[in-house]
Amino acid sequence: MMKTIVAGLAGTALLATVAFAQAPTATTDKAPTAATATTTSASDQWRVSKMSGVKVYNEANENIGSINDLLMDKNGNIKIAVIGVGGFLGMGEHLVAVPYEKLKFTNEAIAYSAPATSPPGRPASTTTTGAATGTDKTATTSSASKWYPDHAVFNASKDELKNMPEFKYSE
Repeated sequence: MMKTIVAGLAGTALLATVAFAQAPTATTDKAPTAATATTTSASDQWRVSKMSGVKVYNEANENIGSINDLLMDKNGNIKIAVIGVGGFLGMGEHLVAVPYEKLKFTNEAIAYSAPATSPPGRPASTTTTGAATGTDKTATTSSASKWYPDHAVFNASKDELKNMPEFKYSE
């Protein structure tokens, strides 16, 4: 039994040394190297995979929906943004298609004013979040490091979007 195991190991070792001793064949026809894109973040580039779910607001800072999909032409240019309006957890959501160039994207957070609680005898103060006025420099960080914008702005109300024809994917 022991002789069989030793003979098997010796045979395997001999075959392995023959395989390693073979020199690789030289080839003269090499495939052309493809140009590679840089992997550094540029402030003018966003990942399309991260755009799904970006909130859409109107110019009155009212949340009117979120981006569900982006449709592009055969040249790779984004032409249509599909926005989901209304609904709850995806149920009852109304999909509308809007021209992509009508959306304005911003990296600044939504600015809003909310009354703060104050002690009796003092007037209520307002708090502004974001850099909408340009005076609050520490409120938010830039979304450039996130590879997608903070939100999009589309000049329509939620009711106007709900009254638009519903977008349906063709099969």
